[in-house]
Amino acid sequence: MRLSHQPESRNVSDETLKTTPLHQAHIDAGARMVPFAGYSMPVQYKDGVLKEHLWTREHAGLFDVSHMGQARLRGVSPLSAFEEITPGDFIGLKPGKQRYSVLLNKQGGVIDDLMAARPDDDGLFVVVNGACKDNDFKVMDAELAGQVTIERLEDRALLAVQGPEAAAVIARHLPAAAKMVFMDSRAMPGFGTNILISRSGYTGEDGYEISVPASDAVRIWDLLLEDERLKPIGLGARDSLRLEAGCRSMATTSMRRSVRSRPIWPSPSR
Repeated sequence: MRLSHQPESRNVSDETLKTTPLHQAHIDAGARMVPFAGYSMPVQYKDGVLKEHLWTREHAGLFDVSHMGQARLRGVSPLSAFEEITPGDFIGLKPGKQRYSVLLNKQGGVIDDLMAARPDDDGLFVVVNGACKDNDFKVMDAELAGQVTIERLEDRALLAVQGPEAAAVIARHLPAAAKMVFMDSRAMPGFGTNILISRSGYTGEDGYEISVPASDAVRIWDLLLEDERLKPIGLGARDSLRLEAGCRSMATTSMRRSVRSRPIWPSPSR
């Protein structure tokens, strides 16, 4: 997932940037850190963007996407309520499934894109883009007030394992995950803790996105990297991989500027 951003070009002091639970692990691995969505994030490691890109296409890459926003939406009917602010069919979303959609304003314009899942019976699990998360959750809270409660999961990290060998890497630790298919979502025990895992990603490759407690993030990151098929991959290759695969989000900056105040109507020619 999802939204493509270039590293911020304006001067941002390190003191103003947030960090993910894996910040020191990136530095220890020799990453070049850059401002990104208000966070200090790794744009590349020692091998460089091209080698990281090719490694992910041929083997598997490990991405830290903990800057993204995670939340639980709970209430009497969170699925039907969510349809008031998205064009997706969430009433029909089956347990154990995930759906890609967009967050809309009152005029039907796109605010941001997102993923929403039912990994268990605990409402709706939503993941939004890091640069937009504060506003996204503010909109959800305002539009769905009285219908749902929104619990932002600030105490969780988010890891992505992507590439043709991703399934084999994950199966060593989570045999049950090997049976998952694209856009499946599960809550399960794993890595000695409780995780939320989906078979999805945004590189054009097979893979998984794994939500873990922040306190366990470094341990799990290091454990995964014991597998020689897996290498840490930075934001540079993350963008080049999805651009190569044609995975540009419909909620890119230019798209959001053009439709923020307009609804999206189906084209008569498509």
